[in-house]
Amino acid sequence: MAPHGHYVDGDWRTGQGTATFESRSPATRERLGEFARGTPADVEEAVAAAEAAQDEWRALSYIDRAEFLWEIYHELRDRHDELGAVVSRECGKEISEGKADVTEAWHMVEWAAGNARHPHGDVVPSEIAAKDAYMRRKPRGVVGCITPWNFPVAIPFWHMALALVEGNTVVWKPAEQTPYCAQIVAEMFDDTGIPDGVFNMVQGYGDAGNAVVENDAVDTVLFTGSAEVGHSIAEKLGGVPGRDVALEMGGKNAVVVTEEADLDIAVHAAVMSAFKTTGQRCVSAERLVVHEDVYDEFKARFVDLAADVAVGDPLDERTFMGPLADADQVEKFREYNALAREEGVDVLVDRAELADGEIPDGHEDGFWVGPFVYETDYDPELRCISEEVFGPHVALIPYAGGIERAVEIHNAVDYGLAGAVISEDYRQLNYYRDHAEVGLSYGNLPCIGAEVHLPFGGVKKSGHGPASAREAIEAVTERTAWTLNNATEIEMAQGLSATLSTDDG
Repeated sequence: MAPHGHYVDGDWRTGQGTATFESRSPATRERLGEFARGTPADVEEAVAAAEAAQDEWRALSYIDRAEFLWEIYHELRDRHDELGAVVSRECGKEISEGKADVTEAWHMVEWAAGNARHPHGDVVPSEIAAKDAYMRRKPRGVVGCITPWNFPVAIPFWHMALALVEGNTVVWKPAEQTPYCAQIVAEMFDDTGIPDGVFNMVQGYGDAGNAVVENDAVDTVLFTGSAEVGHSIAEKLGGVPGRDVALEMGGKNAVVVTEEADLDIAVHAAVMSAFKTTGQRCVSAERLVVHEDVYDEFKARFVDLAADVAVGDPLDERTFMGPLADADQVEKFREYNALAREEGVDVLVDRAELADGEIPDGHEDGFWVGPFVYETDYDPELRCISEEVFGPHVALIPYAGGIERAVEIHNAVDYGLAGAVISEDYRQLNYYRDHAEVGLSYGNLPCIGAEVHLPFGGVKKSGHGPASAREAIEAVTERTAWTLNNATEIEMAQGLSATLSTDDG
């Protein structure tokens, strides 16, 4: 079969280049499809199409624009099980997570499309009684969306659903690891009959993503992915007049377990935080900061579960952890495991090399690993507890003293995406709430997840403005403060004189 192409200006096209790439299951290495590899020239065509379609699209009402998204909402719901299995096959997440990815996508579309009928703008009282003052928003224009492989259906809709309903046109560069999911999403948009050029997709690698960033006609870039790439985007676009970015990146997230914790909740939350999606969520916890009074019991229970957590076929409902996404992720995971040993930690669980019997039949070529768990006293010089791994690599760090010390350790990294605190003491919970340097925080819950109507983004090196929910409206729209005089004479605020004086008096 011919390779799948790009979707540009309402047409499927193979693009300017001749190179192709494949999608293969990380669990079986089964070939899922072949795809045209986009070039900067393909991106330029897509941006030009989006720019040309912008005036007609923005002229539609919010409600008319949202109607196209409602069709996708229904298709996502109708194909829930089917698409969930596609997600699990292509990115390796166990099947409940694959289905949840699709559910999150339709929740995001529902929120964005439903918001079309909600009030927009703010009425602001003027100090002049005869004046009306209010704020309106208008679309910025062309929005470039660059999305990751670990949520290949949900996160694209975080970016695109809101941008489109707000009146922008879109150029989307999906992750090269999950092009099959992207193909299906693009087919959904094509099926809606959305006007040509409003939605565009270019498959490919980093050069295609960079072309989106470098194109001056792209007014806003929404990015979710690695800190390394996100920081390079910020360096290129930070402070550039007329262009904006919203960047959601990674973290070295932590779960704090205090001496007042319910250990049933603490252990459950820690296992979920560390090993869901095989540790490949941007909010996954790679540090467990545990009070010395409960440390021994917590460690024993957590280690027992880490040693036994079910690794296997992502399509099997009994699986808790599927494979890592690709060979690069495996290599990085092993490098950081080796680094931890070099830095003198005490390894408690090492399933980095799974035994043959732990790998499902027919899946021998997959990217299989199990949990790697170690303990160490806190030392700010240790790279293994400071740098993001993006895998099931977890440090147990005991602490003494109050919640203040735990939060100090929690905050002592360059990142600030997510974190959790487990405690039955509301004062400890509130101290963490007020002092943890994170964009997403959880109390007595795993350090994963966010409902779609909540902003999802971090602080410090983890982000710049949420790339989803209400706060993302700031990135994809321009605000205008409008003041209208209803009187027949001009009167100014702040006591400014409106009298016109001339040399003749």
